[in-house]
Amino acid sequence: MSDTSSPPDHASSAYQAKDVNEAFRGGARVPAFLGQINQASVVMLAQAGVLDAATAGPLAAGILALDSDGGQRTGDYLDYEKRLADRVGPQASLVHAGRSRQDIASTLSRMNLRTDLLQVHAALTRVRQAVVELAGRHTDTVIPAYTHGVQAQPTTFAHYLLALSSALGRQLDRLADAYPRINLSPLGAAALSGSSFPIDRPRLAELLGFDGLVLNTYDANHLGPVDSSLELAGILASCAVQVSQFAQDVHSQYLAPLPWLTFKPSDLMGISSLMPQKRNPAALEQLRAQSALLLARMQAPYLLAHNVRTGMFDYRAYDPLPSQDSVALFGLLERIVGNLVVDVAQARAEVDADYSTVTEIADMLMQQAGVPFRVGHHYASVLTDFGRSRRIRLADITHAQAAAIYREQTGEALPLDAAQFGQCVDALRMIRGRKAAGGPQPAEAARLLDIEQAATDAARAWHAAACRRLDEARSGLDERTRRLAAQAG
Repeated sequence: MSDTSSPPDHASSAYQAKDVNEAFRGGARVPAFLGQINQASVVMLAQAGVLDAATAGPLAAGILALDSDGGQRTGDYLDYEKRLADRVGPQASLVHAGRSRQDIASTLSRMNLRTDLLQVHAALTRVRQAVVELAGRHTDTVIPAYTHGVQAQPTTFAHYLLALSSALGRQLDRLADAYPRINLSPLGAAALSGSSFPIDRPRLAELLGFDGLVLNTYDANHLGPVDSSLELAGILASCAVQVSQFAQDVHSQYLAPLPWLTFKPSDLMGISSLMPQKRNPAALEQLRAQSALLLARMQAPYLLAHNVRTGMFDYRAYDPLPSQDSVALFGLLERIVGNLVVDVAQARAEVDADYSTVTEIADMLMQQAGVPFRVGHHYASVLTDFGRSRRIRLADITHAQAAAIYREQTGEALPLDAAQFGQCVDALRMIRGRKAAGGPQPAEAARLLDIEQAATDAARAWHAAACRRLDEARSGLDERTRRLAAQAG
């Protein structure tokens, strides 16, 4: 039984690049964002009356020309200003009125962080959608669940997958919650105390698509850049741990001669160079390794900022947390989820081969006859040892044998008849009889599926709205800069 899923379609935009590695390879986004910062500055300075039209027009035209011909290759502002001066003359430095490389760097960092966050959010939403779709096909697929690495109780594959979806959802919530704190503008703070120019910081924020300001100008450049990076790094580190746990859960099935969870034949599977029978889960090894590497990389921002006084260079990267590693990791996870093969019969056989339903015996003894749970628990444990010592399944223990063991343990007759005892052995019946909210029983599984799908849809809508606001700000800034540049003619 093979399960595949396709990622949902997403509208393409500057902030929803379908291939983030291609879109932003080599730090190309840093000079692009530097161009936007200079556009916003010249527009604001003209509107504030710091620059007259005769000066602002040529500056705007030069900025647009520099951006369009690819002449700016780095995020070094002084290099940018030199190239702009080569086009428009020494008045190029006027665009820098009321600014410093300090607030430019802080702004670049936040523009990169918000882009990273949105890229990661989109990739994680696609994974969650794939997980929910797979869960919807396995609400009755009985599987073994484990604690301490040992089979514990039966559940359904949907129940496990919906737990994974819920965990991914919390990461999406954390990303969405962090976004308003990250999407705040430091621009106009200058070095740390602002300037004597009438810089309109709220206007700069609006032009660049920020939701507001990092208000305190000292905070904007010297404290805010640290905790904003650490917040996103912490979320990504948490994601890496969850991905690694999933990889280990799936990988553990390969210990069995007949695993119930495998891949369909694809490049996700590896073959031994020596042993022809081997089908190695290479993709899972990569998933685990890449999640470990991401977790390690996300410690770097903490170490760079640790024991460093404010205003130092150490933590001032233009691009503090490039998203390529995270997006690639989630892309691999999505492919793995879409290529899982579930052997439903083998999963059920593995459950039936062990004693994971004996908890139901203790429960039914208490529910039907008022037997104290610890008494029933001890009886079920002895019954387990009896069956395992004879290498027989729970289903192969007869009612007469079970009754004899109960009398031996308690001195009383087993208060369960043959039909009731047989019900305790049935894993699917045990699952369907669960009562707790959030359990694997069919009605609750259906409810959880609806909740997870609705939450996934809401995350996708949030992402689209955030991208749309940034795209609108970007196009509006382009239009205002072009109108200003037209005055140069």
